[in-house]
Amino acid sequence: MTASKALQAALAAAPAPPTDLVAEIDALRRASVPELAARYESVLGRPPRIRHRQFLWKRIAWKLQEQRCGGLSSVAKARLEELIAQLDLPWNRPGFSGGAIHKSDPERAHKSPAPGTVYERTWHGEHFRVVAVDGGFEFRGAVYKSLSAVANAATGTHWNGKLFFGLVERPSRARGRAPRRAS
Repeated sequence: MTASKALQAALAAAPAPPTDLVAEIDALRRASVPELAARYESVLGRPPRIRHRQFLWKRIAWKLQEQRCGGLSSVAKARLEELIAQLDLPWNRPGFSGGAIHKSDPERAHKSPAPGTVYERTWHGEHFRVVAVDGGFEFRGAVYKSLSAVANAATGTHWNGKLFFGLVERPSRARGRAPRRAS
């Protein structure tokens, strides 16, 4: 027996979902977002985090099918637990106490500099001095949320703040291009 014939045989042997469930799922597809959000809360017992129509009706349909037709078998649940236990996840490691999980990233320190870090730049003959503070960057007595906002205030032009203050280099414009032909 080929795989497709085996699949067809398995589908034929599986019990058909109740007709009322099929009609209910069709009605979910036509429901408005507020109706779906209310139904989501009644079926799943909590308000939805996402108010996206397709997400809501599919999630509700899945839960209704699980409730009326049965969920995963105990064998399938046990196998999933085995597979999860084999994954190298932080919460599977000894000593994990919860909280935020961050990968070790050597560049992470550059994303939020220590308070007191000073950035300086001379641009068109004018000298700019910026000091990192808690919650942003101080420039001329005002606190800005990003170096880009500081660069914009200083120049009146949109700049990448890290590029303006020399923390990163401008990417090569020629990268990935074929050499120019002589004309």
